[in-house]
Amino acid sequence: MSAPDEANAEALYDTGPPQIEAADGGGWRARVRGALSGAVLSALQRGARGYVGGERIEDAVAVAARLAETATPTTLGYWPASSHDARDVAEIYRAALGDVSQSGLDSYLSIKPPALRFDADQAARLAQEAARRQVRLHCDSHGCDVAAPSHAFAEALLQALPPHLVGVTLPGRWARSLADADWANERGLVVRVVKGQWPDPEDAARDLSAGYLEVIGRLAGQARHVAVATHDLTLAQKAADVLRSADTPFELEMILGMPIAPLLQWAKKSSVPVRIYVPFGPGYVPNALGILRRNPRLAWRVARGMLSGAAAP
Repeated sequence: MSAPDEANAEALYDTGPPQIEAADGGGWRARVRGALSGAVLSALQRGARGYVGGERIEDAVAVAARLAETATPTTLGYWPASSHDARDVAEIYRAALGDVSQSGLDSYLSIKPPALRFDADQAARLAQEAARRQVRLHCDSHGCDVAAPSHAFAEALLQALPPHLVGVTLPGRWARSLADADWANERGLVVRVVKGQWPDPEDAARDLSAGYLEVIGRLAGQARHVAVATHDLTLAQKAADVLRSADTPFELEMILGMPIAPLLQWAKKSSVPVRIYVPFGPGYVPNALGILRRNPRLAWRVARGMLSGAAAP
């Protein structure tokens, strides 16, 4: 497994969200973002601690245990700080595998290959520990430019882990995700489908929802298991219909702290399994606030949810 060109390495190893400016930089969205950067985002930042898994794995496991009381399985995802050390991140992942295993919770660990510099040795050590603990390792997605080394990292995990303990994330907004779905199907991997934060440089205007459903369609009838990761109720319903028609195992996966009440109501009524992604670590809140700055409507929804208590399950 080869690392990216060192000339661009530091940017490629960054796990923060993309910096994307809206087209109407001087329009109403910019004015709304300006307002959000004040009172609303300040309030969100003050209240965010209760909507993430904390900075330590012990905090995240405690949140997962609380969710387990309602029979809700979880994903634990560590978000490193922007200035992270790959060896420190690897050690946190290994410790997390032990804590998840010892907790007896229905949880798996979501990891960020760029934070580990796509290192094959780190992949081998993590895979060996995950095999010993029988905990699934799932590779989060990042930029389209690091999809290939991220998938190579997943391939390295497969050297010590069976396919049902290895997962990858495929963004609907990338044209390449259709071929990547075939790649994942051939290897029997677990697949999480997201709309995606990073645009496709070959098709920046690609419709996120349409692309999402195209990926779902490619996985239907072929994938081992699909995580329908979205907070878009209409999209979740359409994806569920496609996967059920093809008799493909799936679950709805949502992130802790985002508004989820309507989706939970639909999932319960429709007998759709639900899993909650519990982020922890120093990098999550700054990244999440950056996302909210670019999505004013979502920021207002989260703010309302925090005030009403509707955001958390």
